[in-house]
Amino acid sequence: MSTEQTEIEREANGERGTEERKHPQRSHVRETVELVVLALALALVLRTFVVQAFRIPTGSMEDTLLVGDFILVDKITYGAYVDIGLTEGRLPGLREPRSGDIIVFQYPLDPSKDFIKRLIAGPGQTVRISDRELYVDGELMPDPPEAKHIDPRILPPSYSNRDNLGPIKVPEGQYFFMGDNRENSKDSREWGFVPGEYIKGRAFLIYLSWKPDPTIPWFNLFARIRWSRMFDLVH
Repeated sequence: MSTEQTEIEREANGERGTEERKHPQRSHVRETVELVVLALALALVLRTFVVQAFRIPTGSMEDTLLVGDFILVDKITYGAYVDIGLTEGRLPGLREPRSGDIIVFQYPLDPSKDFIKRLIAGPGQTVRISDRELYVDGELMPDPPEAKHIDPRILPPSYSNRDNLGPIKVPEGQYFFMGDNRENSKDSREWGFVPGEYIKGRAFLIYLSWKPDPTIPWFNLFARIRWSRMFDLVH
């Protein structure tokens, strides 16, 4: 019994050792593949539940965020929304979205697209815009520090909701958003509220800013980087 066991162990160990000696490259390839798969799985988990990178494609949030800014979005604060098989819902977060947060969400009219705007009001709050002055629950809300107005005209409510709106009450489970570039932003004034499950996360950091300037030669990469914006916090 012990002799057979010894022979089997010797044979197994010998074959394995011989196999590894014969094919050391195969072992390294397998280890590399395993590491790559593990890294991809970890990146997917981080992207789904922790943090995700986005690029700003339009000027609707100028001058808070510029075209070419690359930002990180935190998914922990509100809790990531998951839809996996029979499981659907938002994971526990640190707090609810607040007025003033800059948030990435799915565009209500086309959920395949992601938008980024500033949260103005949440469920149960009342929004009113009177000659561009914004009120939430009757309180005047000043413009954010980097917000801007590019059109001196005040449009009447019969023509557009841009400068005059409401009062309207935000329904339960819904949110009202506006861009900081107030006359150059398509937002809740035009297409309405955003369902809570469409919220992806809170923008918190600009990790790179790339100036889309066609006059700069393509090979001059450093001249296109807005160095002063790198690693700026998003407010």
